[in-house]
Amino acid sequence: MENRVLPLSGIHNFRDYGGYRARGGTLRTGHLWRSGHHFDATPDDLEAVHRIGIARVIDLRGDSERAQFPCLRHEEWAGQVVFHPGETAGDHGKAVHDEAAAGVRTADDARYAMVKLYDKLPFRPVLVGTFKLYLQTLAADHGPSLLHCFAGKDRTGVGAAIVHRLLGVHADDVMADYLLTNTAGNSEARIAAAATNVRASFGPKMTDDALRTIMSVQPEFLDSAFAAMEREHGRFEAYAEAVLGADAALVARLEERLVV
Repeated sequence: MENRVLPLSGIHNFRDYGGYRARGGTLRTGHLWRSGHHFDATPDDLEAVHRIGIARVIDLRGDSERAQFPCLRHEEWAGQVVFHPGETAGDHGKAVHDEAAAGVRTADDARYAMVKLYDKLPFRPVLVGTFKLYLQTLAADHGPSLLHCFAGKDRTGVGAAIVHRLLGVHADDVMADYLLTNTAGNSEARIAAAATNVRASFGPKMTDDALRTIMSVQPEFLDSAFAAMEREHGRFEAYAEAVLGADAALVARLEERLVV
């Protein structure tokens, strides 16, 4: 699992989420990448990312986040950034984990808040709009893509898991890829970097364990998102088609392009 992680200094949680067994074969490697934002990317980071040849970046952040934390790109990069305009987090300029941190004091508070957050993520209009563009982008033959949000764990985690589920990746592998956030690269640096914003808003009111829970991923978080999809639509596939436009034709195009 760790071999799929690209170790970088200023971009956290950068990794390949291909390579898993899927329906009819194996997901291609080197074509599906995910990460946190690139606001703090170093020149060496940008060079390493440039060598991958990413053609499309799907940015799950909101407009305010993009304005406050503009991503750095290699000077020779000529790809396209894809997003639906608007806000994907409730508090403008903040990531969704910042939003969940409101009122949190203990680790139990944090777990409850994150489960509640994930219950709503699959239905946020602007996030849904970008998820639709994400699937359409993957279904077209553009080349390698990168999916990211702020920390690369919540909105990105749900997005990557949606693609895995659509392509028949085993539930254990879907969860394993999601949980890899907790150990991918320098997880302590990732927590410290994102915690700055959380501490700025909530400071000493939040315990260290609560902060770590907010900045981690846990199985019950992702389970909450898929349970919400099934609660509203009966089956994940029905949610994907009705909400994300992932009908049989689009899924077939995803399989043709991404499964070998």
